[in-house]
Amino acid sequence: MLKGFLRGVAAFGLAAVAGMATAAPSDELAAAIATAQAGSKVPAVGAVILRDGGVAAQAVLGVREAGGKTAVGLDDVWLIGSTGKVMTAAMIARLVERGLLAWDTPLDAMLPDLAPGMRPEYRKLTLVELLSHRAGFPRDLRDEETMLRFFRDSRPEAQQRLSYAAAALQDQPEAQAGSFSYSNVGYIVAAVIAERAAHASYEDLMAAEVFKPLGMTHTGFGNTGEGQNRGHQHGKPMRHMARLDDGAPRMYAPAGFLHMRLEDWARFNLDQLAGAAGKGKLLSPASYRLMQTAQPGSPAGLDWGVQQSIAGRQGPVLVHQGSDGNWLAIAVLFPGQGTGALMVANAGPEMGADQVLMGLAGKLFVDLSPAKSQ
Repeated sequence: MLKGFLRGVAAFGLAAVAGMATAAPSDELAAAIATAQAGSKVPAVGAVILRDGGVAAQAVLGVREAGGKTAVGLDDVWLIGSTGKVMTAAMIARLVERGLLAWDTPLDAMLPDLAPGMRPEYRKLTLVELLSHRAGFPRDLRDEETMLRFFRDSRPEAQQRLSYAAAALQDQPEAQAGSFSYSNVGYIVAAVIAERAAHASYEDLMAAEVFKPLGMTHTGFGNTGEGQNRGHQHGKPMRHMARLDDGAPRMYAPAGFLHMRLEDWARFNLDQLAGAAGKGKLLSPASYRLMQTAQPGSPAGLDWGVQQSIAGRQGPVLVHQGSDGNWLAIAVLFPGQGTGALMVANAGPEMGADQVLMGLAGKLFVDLSPAKSQ
């Protein structure tokens, strides 16, 4: 569920400034997608190339649903999985900059009503530890029955997340605090902290603090709807989430359960590239540095994986991949070059989407960064 970082290729007005011209569909990029997708079971793939502060190329290829005839278009939305965690971190950074939150406040002070039930290992955790996977939480709640109830829960998502956080803070740690252990739990707990501090839902906070400032106009939470691009498992479109193997419950949005057009995904990542160059719109220079710098003893910032190279290309590189089992999304930025690639498929690894996107990445990276020096 909502997988994490990309390590090398083996593990392996689309702009941050509203109003910038949209790149025309690229025949060359479409041809690269077709080559990577050939012979696979993946119904559709989309990709965007970022360069010089804008979108250099974009293309989509395939159909919305396996066995269907409706082709995907540039106006379709895609579920971007855990690559959306970076957006959650940016929203929280905005609240920190406004003084509603602080990076170093201990967890028992940020959630005092939950403090009596917290395990002692979690009481002094900070937002930085929660958002860089150094809180020691397991990946998801250990109790599967509790997790399953959220698929049927009709309460507002903010209430569901509060219940989730209360259970998570009583869960046995997976690792010692301060050491890296990839977790969705930390992002749900951080979202609850933001919701309580700002007196607004995560969904409203994302709209106000990230989507609106960056001109991201076609975004949503949870699975895509009827008449839209669909995620797939076992060769079939997934419409109903009822089990853990099906995907994630809607309230999991802070951990990366967001969908949007390629245009919107590009706008956010272009702002991250601009921020690395001291020209970001959304955050202060200090916030971009914190997000894009690996924490001590960890491969992660908030919530970028930070690497020195990827697939033989020169870094530094900011990376993230995400999948709920039905989709696969990969974001790779080369801040030193001001370039990046965003790639997404409407199927998960079980249908070979990882091989398709890895093959595509190998072709695209060649033009995004010089070869790694020996």
